[in-house]
Parts: sequence; structure tokens; C-alpha cells
Amino acid sequence: MALVAVTELLEKAERGKYAIGAFNANNMEIVQAIVKAAELENAPVIMQASQGAIKYAGLEYITGIVRIAAENVDVPVALHLDHGTDFEQIVKCIRSGFTSVMYDGSQLPLEENIAMTNKVLEIARPIGVSVEAELGKIGGTEDDVHVDEKDALYTNPEEARHFVEKTGVESIAIAIGTAHGQYKGEPQLDFDRLVAIKKLVNIPIVLHGSSGVPDEAITKAISLGVCKINIDTNIREAFVGRMRQEMEKNPNEIDPRKLLGPAREATTEIIREKIRLFGSSGMA
Repeated sequence: MALVAVTELLEKAERGKYAIGAFNANNMEIVQAIVKAAELENAPVIMQASQGAIKYAGLEYITGIVRIAAENVDVPVALHLDHGTDFEQIVKCIRSGFTSVMYDGSQLPLEENIAMTNKVLEIARPIGVSVEAELGKIGGTEDDVHVDEKDALYTNPEEARHFVEKTGVESIAIAIGTAHGQYKGEPQLDFDRLVAIKKLVNIPIVLHGSSGVPDEAITKAISLGVCKINIDTNIREAFVGRMRQEMEKNPNEIDPRKLLGPAREATTEIIREKIRLFGSSGMA
């Protein structure tokens, strides 16, 4: 089917008290793995392209591959820009066919973040493109976006209320203790903060940096109002890990398909596990 907007997926997830998996796509095999997992689980999915992925693969390639993948399955698939920090890049993604964009102004002062988010909303909303914003700094590195652990700030609930009132944004990513990349220890999520934010904002909550967060913490976060969960690092681990295994077993192999094919299969399985964890299996 044609690509869908994220807003309608999240509204349904919020009503059903489950979460939609937002999976980062960096190449054709990962795109194929995401839609295969979604198809096998009969689940809606969000495919995300970061600024780094666009730089690597090219905007036209990313959009084209995802569009073809979506058209060949009967489950809802959205294409989302993850951590867009450049307004011109966001415009290009919308023109290219992205059905959702994230403006990440978390590094800016609050009022400047509000102003820039509204600027994005002005061009996206009239044509049905969903907009996600971020408030609070999520630690770690996401391609071109890096936040030192010492600078990672949890989202202030009152600021979240003010932000949503002044923008009317469709969804908001909050910082409650997750981080991008691989964790050095077990993350401790601030569930009290999540509850306080959810009481003050009546829009879907997004959890970034969710790879490595214990399953029970993910389940609790969903029960408290999170309905979009981003996964990237777990995908990279599964994909590259399986490739390494294949290369160790067959060090003289020169056919990339025999390395990338098993990596795609391993990626499909980890995504299926996440879909079931999020409660979105069977929700297409």
C-alpha cells in the first residue's frame, strides 16, 4: 500500500495502548527486513532515515526503496525523518515523499525550539505530513547529533506542556533516561517524570534510544503512554553481527549476497521480537 502518515498510526496505537516500532533503515537489506517483519507480524511500522543515512545512501534512493517496499506489502508503512536539525533538509525530505519528519531543536533554547518547530509545522501540516519534536536532550550519538552524558537533560514536564500548547505538534520525544547507541550499564528510566508529562500533554509520547532498554521497562513505558519507540542500535548489532559470523565461517566468500542475505534474516528476527514486545503484532 502507499506510504501513510505517522499521526494516524500513533493515534490508533494510543487508543489501543500499544506502541509502533520506528526502525532505522540504512540500506536495501534493512528496508527489506523491516517490511518482512511487519508483514509476518501483521503490524504497522515506521521506517526512519537519519541525516546520516540520507548522506550515505542518497535521499532519492532512500525514498525510492522505502516506497517500493511499502507498495509491495499490505501493512501500513510510514517514512519518517529521524533527528532532522536542518530546515532545508526537512523541506527536501517532504518534497521527496517522506510522510513524517522530526525537527530536533532540543539543543536550542526553549522559545527558539518552539519557533523552529512552528516553522516546520507551517509547511508540513497543510500537506498531511506528520511532525515530531523533541524536548530535553537524549544522551549519546545519533549520526550527526551528539549529546555528552553530562549535558543530557531530562524533559521538564511544565516545559513540555508549554511547548505543546505553543506548537500543537503531533508527537513529542522526551528524555527520561534513555540514550542513543550502546549502553555502558542498564538504563534507569524516570517513570514518574513520564507520568507527569503525560498528564500535561495530550499527544503521543516518543521514546528514543530504546535499544538495550530492558523489556520490562519498555512494557511499563508503553503502559504509561509511550506509543512510538525508536530502535536503531539493535538492528545494527544484529545485521553486522550476523555478517561477521558468516565471514568467519567462510573467509574466502566474495559474493556479498551470501553475507548480506543472512544478515537480513537476522535483522528480520530482531525486528519481529520488538514488534511483539511493543504490542503492535496483529494491529495492521
